[in-house]
Amino acid sequence: MNAPMPQPTLLDPDAIQIRHLFVTPIASVVHPDAQSLNRQLHEVITQRMAVDPGTSHSNQGGWQSPADFSQWGGEPAQALLAFGLALANQLTAVYSAEHGLVEPTFTWRHSAWANVNHPGDSNHLHGHPGAYWSGVYWVDDGGRQEDPAVGGDLEFPDPRGMMPSVYSPDLRMRIEGCLTAGYSSSVAPATGTFVMFPSWLMHSVQRFNGTRPRISVAFNFGI
Repeated sequence: MNAPMPQPTLLDPDAIQIRHLFVTPIASVVHPDAQSLNRQLHEVITQRMAVDPGTSHSNQGGWQSPADFSQWGGEPAQALLAFGLALANQLTAVYSAEHGLVEPTFTWRHSAWANVNHPGDSNHLHGHPGAYWSGVYWVDDGGRQEDPAVGGDLEFPDPRGMMPSVYSPDLRMRIEGCLTAGYSSSVAPATGTFVMFPSWLMHSVQRFNGTRPRISVAFNFGI
């Protein structure tokens, strides 16, 4: 005869030590002068789109400029680039045998391109090899903050694969930051917000359904 299973007791949550290994950061910050900057960026991007046929990489429809935004975007492009460079610096440490981890003093290599998505447009899953940080700034979220049905969210599948969902799709790790382990996480576009993430992290842009253009600028930063 089998012995009855012992009933689990509730442990003190404060007694459970949890380490978050292999954390993948996604940083976001709102530009302090977004309203004025976005007016200028909207103008230069719209003017460029009228004379430049654009290119095609990850974009499924829509318009994407070559990665030379800083060369034709004028003062607003330089202002946004400086903001992105400052964020990259604050998110990065350099190891020194003499001093340990120190702030970077080098000059980042960079590239940037503008994106304009219309209804039905999206970007397929891709990464940015050859860079350390990648980022996106939303000049206009196309109405996503007012209406979630507008879509166009930035989606990140778990880079570790499907791990727990293969074992049992109903189970979740009831730990802060771990509920989406093995699944995808998304970031909703927000006008005036700059998001930065590791360049190796695969990502896509969900189908956009808004009535006004979704305008963004994407960046790569490397050494």
